[in-house]
Amino acid sequence: MNITKSLAQEVGIRPACNALDVSRAGFYRWQHPHEKEPSCRFSPLALSFEERNEVLDILHAERFIDKAPREIYAALLDEKTYLCSIRTMYRVLEKEGELKERRRQVSRPQYTKPEILARAPNEAWSWDITKLKGPVKWTYFYLYVILDIYSRYVVGWMVAHRELSALARKLIAETCAKQMIQPDQLLIHADRGSSMTSKPVALLMADLGVTRSHSRPSVSNDNPYSESQFKTMKYRPEFPERFGSIQDARAFCQTFFPWYNTGHYHLGLGLLTPEDVHYGRASRIIEDRKGVLLAAYEKHPERFKGRIPTPASLPDAVWINKPSPTSDGEVH
Repeated sequence: MNITKSLAQEVGIRPACNALDVSRAGFYRWQHPHEKEPSCRFSPLALSFEERNEVLDILHAERFIDKAPREIYAALLDEKTYLCSIRTMYRVLEKEGELKERRRQVSRPQYTKPEILARAPNEAWSWDITKLKGPVKWTYFYLYVILDIYSRYVVGWMVAHRELSALARKLIAETCAKQMIQPDQLLIHADRGSSMTSKPVALLMADLGVTRSHSRPSVSNDNPYSESQFKTMKYRPEFPERFGSIQDARAFCQTFFPWYNTGHYHLGLGLLTPEDVHYGRASRIIEDRKGVLLAAYEKHPERFKGRIPTPASLPDAVWINKPSPTSDGEVH
């Protein structure tokens, strides 16, 4: 700026600033410096320092510490006292950094979405319990069902008077023995019911070398195969509105589950039955179906518009919550 000032004395301020690329406004400010005094303007409506402290003392009082400003304002009015408006109470709290939820909040755990893959029978089971209506209102029988998610084969079931972890433990142990499950072979998935998360069931699975998996709370899609099987059962024409006794419920299940395993042609299994998939007969059946369709094509190719028909195939893998593929096509 000193050079600009010297040049300005010879040629003038405008030419000097243009020649040296200096802002004229900046040059004038440099020549006449002055400190701008901060304006401390207070609204005549604002609380005084003493009044503000009085409001804070009231807000911090033991009887008001857990109350919202609206409640404090109303309580003070009932006591014939007015300190300030509700909005002013909020401003005072905000200035003190206390404008937040002062009550202790519930901290809920974060649940991971289960991602379960099965490529063959007896790799992953799901199990659940559903209520069967009894003879009168508010009476129920409890149906426990264990399902192989790859083959949809019902590997074990039981009807009982109550939902009990000891009964669940017994059913799981007997089913694992019947299917000859080896340690570290199987994963069993269930929701978060009391029986599913009970300590006896957890200890049993640890003894058997079985991995546990649980649905997220209130997410029915995390256990879709058990839910679908229950729907198939309850939509059967012969499923009654109520069961007269537990013997009736067991008799129904003794008929339903053999049909479901051996006579139910499952759309998700390429129209194969769960038993055929579970016990490895699927590939032979599909080959036989190919031969039947090929013979039909050779007899009347025009009916198939020149395309050799093929039977539905069996899925290579079954997922619970299949991960979405990334941009490079890989599943993560």
